[in-house]
Amino acid sequence: MRKLFLYLSLTILLACGSNKQVDAPVSTIEKPDPTQNQVTMVLPDIATMTSVEKTIDFLASDELQGRDTGSPGIEMAAQFIEARFEHAGIEPFFDTYRDHFIAKGRTTFDPKTAEPIVGKDAKAFNIVGVLEGTDPVLKDEVIIIGAHYDHIGYGKKVANDSIANGANDNAAGTTTVLALADHFAKAKNNKRTLIFTLYSAEERGLLGSKHLSAQLKKQGINLYTMFNIEMVGVPMVDKDHQVYCSGYEMSNIAEKFNEYAGEKVIGFLPKAQEFRLFYRSDNYPFYLDFKVPAHTISSFDFTNYEHYHGVGDEADLMDIAFMEGLVQKLIPGIAGMANSAEKEIKMGSTVNKQ
Repeated sequence: MRKLFLYLSLTILLACGSNKQVDAPVSTIEKPDPTQNQVTMVLPDIATMTSVEKTIDFLASDELQGRDTGSPGIEMAAQFIEARFEHAGIEPFFDTYRDHFIAKGRTTFDPKTAEPIVGKDAKAFNIVGVLEGTDPVLKDEVIIIGAHYDHIGYGKKVANDSIANGANDNAAGTTTVLALADHFAKAKNNKRTLIFTLYSAEERGLLGSKHLSAQLKKQGINLYTMFNIEMVGVPMVDKDHQVYCSGYEMSNIAEKFNEYAGEKVIGFLPKAQEFRLFYRSDNYPFYLDFKVPAHTISSFDFTNYEHYHGVGDEADLMDIAFMEGLVQKLIPGIAGMANSAEKEIKMGSTVNKQ
């Protein structure tokens, strides 16, 4: 198991929703205390934790206990994400960064006996930040850049390890979204508005993205495209592109993205079409509600990583150099989407998959 020892200043909330806090001494926390309603942590200096490596090390550490929806571990992840948004200058989309909903329970495994446990409903929330566009007209058009930050919590024990850390699934996608948010908040060159979204309860059936999509639909946002990032911690094998996108054949997003990037970043993976991945990730609710191009990119090609939903999905297996390089390759593509004079990415069948 991978350990990340953080020196935290803690305040314990005595009741849910209460603003009353009691200071606790600085200490080293190995695991959040599940008997507390909520643990509020203050990281020593968030500016020192913005690198790809440090971000994914934190999100996939044992202290976060696999980031199951409604757990103390995912609360710690949420507070880290909120701190990163605030540090970057990404504003809350709602009154706060949190978009609350109730997530239905799911079946997990007892970490000691491996017996199935039917989970209870959980209070959950997406984290939603916004970077307003710089153009007085185009800022009314929105691009969503998202990933889910939850995972399954515990899995079947292997070699005395029962925490399913979820490094590739999907601390890697969350890390990438945060890196992109950092870049665009600093660059301030996006004519269209960018909404950065981290979803909870994806593992329970896309519940977070379903809820948020419905909320944004009610608000009447003018969604141009939704760009979801899932399992991008290791490179694909023997491919001439960095990632593939689900629903490749449903729009021209790969063609236009690669044009903006000046290289082939997004390609076609037959397995994605065969397994209907377009319908199995957080892009899908936005497609259903808005009928616009909404896709998930991934580098998990079904041959390059064997720890899906297992306790072996650890941060030290992530290819940090690949992830850092991918962020740099995604930036010009997203900038092209954010700054084109017209909406060039459109629904419609594509022909050239190679």
